[in-house]
Amino acid sequence: MSDKFTTVEQQASYGVGRQLGEQLAANSFEGLDIPSVQAGLADAFEGKESAVAMETLHAAFSEISTRIKQAQEAAAEAAAAAGNTFLEENAKRDGVVVTDSGLQYEVITEGTGEKPSYESTVRTHYHGTFIDGNVFDSSVTRGQPAEFPVSGVIAGWTEALQLMPVGSKYRLFVPHHLAYGERGAGAAIPPYSALVFEVELLDII
Repeated sequence: MSDKFTTVEQQASYGVGRQLGEQLAANSFEGLDIPSVQAGLADAFEGKESAVAMETLHAAFSEISTRIKQAQEAAAEAAAAAGNTFLEENAKRDGVVVTDSGLQYEVITEGTGEKPSYESTVRTHYHGTFIDGNVFDSSVTRGQPAEFPVSGVIAGWTEALQLMPVGSKYRLFVPHHLAYGERGAGAAIPPYSALVFEVELLDII
């Protein structure tokens, strides 16, 4: 830890800067210039006239907004293409079942219990990854099973759970249109992401 900020005022001021920095990092753009940000912050705080004309600022904001939108669209197209390619190849593997909706699954363990219905509430363990293997969510890692209505999850899960007898463990390969679609899910799951889950149906509750 730094001993640079020794007074309460310095520490609180640093905290304000940290919070602003975190907000900027979460809503950044390529080429963001921190010294320019600092200059704008200082000028505004001190009540100085803007060093950049308002017309120029508006034009710059518009240009950056256009660039961000274009980058997002390109990333979405790339994600959709990668997901489609993955699923096309995956469908050729032995043991992979493809349903009419486009959901793919393979049976790891076939249980012998009752199958849930659309109206059921279930208890599961799951491990969710992107197609590159990176984990985005896992009840297994948390060590705490998840409980939810079959009707209250993504469409791929809703379909798959009704195929699974209690005690089953399936691996699901979920196209984006049966997952979080064109919007994604916050910062965790980008738009047009195909997802892979290992789902163990523990019980119907």
